[in-house]
Amino acid sequence: MVLKKIIGIDLGTDMTRVYLKGTGIILAEPSIVAFNNRTNRVVAVGSEAKRMLSRTPTHVTALRPMINGVIGDFDMAKEMVQHILKSEKLPWSWFTETIVSVPTNLTEVERKSVEDLLKEVGVSRVHLVEQPIAAALGSHLDINQPTAHLIVDIGAGTSGMAIISMNGIVVSKRLKIAGDYLNQEILKGIKEEMKLHIGEPTAEEIKIAVGAAIPQSERLEIVIRGRDAVTGLPRETVIKDTQVRYWLTRPLKLVVEDLKELIDVTPPELAGDIYKNGIYLSGGGSLLRGVDQLFKKEIGVEVHLVDEPILCVSRGTGIIAENMEAYDNLLDNFSGSKIINL
Repeated sequence: MVLKKIIGIDLGTDMTRVYLKGTGIILAEPSIVAFNNRTNRVVAVGSEAKRMLSRTPTHVTALRPMINGVIGDFDMAKEMVQHILKSEKLPWSWFTETIVSVPTNLTEVERKSVEDLLKEVGVSRVHLVEQPIAAALGSHLDINQPTAHLIVDIGAGTSGMAIISMNGIVVSKRLKIAGDYLNQEILKGIKEEMKLHIGEPTAEEIKIAVGAAIPQSERLEIVIRGRDAVTGLPRETVIKDTQVRYWLTRPLKLVVEDLKELIDVTPPELAGDIYKNGIYLSGGGSLLRGVDQLFKKEIGVEVHLVDEPILCVSRGTGIIAENMEAYDNLLDNFSGSKIINL
């Protein structure tokens, strides 16, 4: 038992990660809750619930309480966070202080719901930090200097892009085209072209195995199974990387256009810094083959894939947790940046 613990939480659409001060990232659980509709009780949370996704009987629903980076189902999100914070890996304490990463450009109501959620599960003090700031810190960028860093964090439910200078966001943008959106495009493509119904876990598998943003030197393919849309019977087929790349062309083009819009409204001096410093890619979506080369070709500047891009937001909340006094000015600071609405 300890008197006080400080934790950083990356409350993601796909994964929730917890950083404990003095220890590091100690928990990584899928942001999924399985719920029994007959008994009104939670059946499973995290990894166990993920195994049930698209495989449950009618009376059990496996769902994601986080939608596009924000709380979609408050009660289920509360169950999930409560389960995570009760983990044996976290010491019991009288006082718990949290740093929670949230997408950029949230409304006041959306921010308040995150604070309320954490307080309802017993957290004593809640601080919010915008994900691009946390990602920049977790990528070991020196954001304290009067020079611009452009960070693009492609998560599962949302992509956040922001230009950061002197510990603040100058301009930022949030879009719903992220990992889950790409999965949906694959689902749609297979249904329309291959006449096959598949689940989201299979779409994710296809994206990881053969997905790419630009043509690859090696030819990739994957065997998948699903339900034939015409006969209703099980069927197996082969998906090639060229097909998946075609399905992903439109959403990736939209991300590039949004990135160009963001740079277009950036002050000229900072735009010059971006040309010099390049673009920093983070988040799970940045691991899609060739996405860095696509951005370099379209934007015309160097693109850097940060170390362990999936963990950089969690690391960022952890860096703040380790030295609260030094980073106090980054917390709960949502004013002053220019927001671009979609």
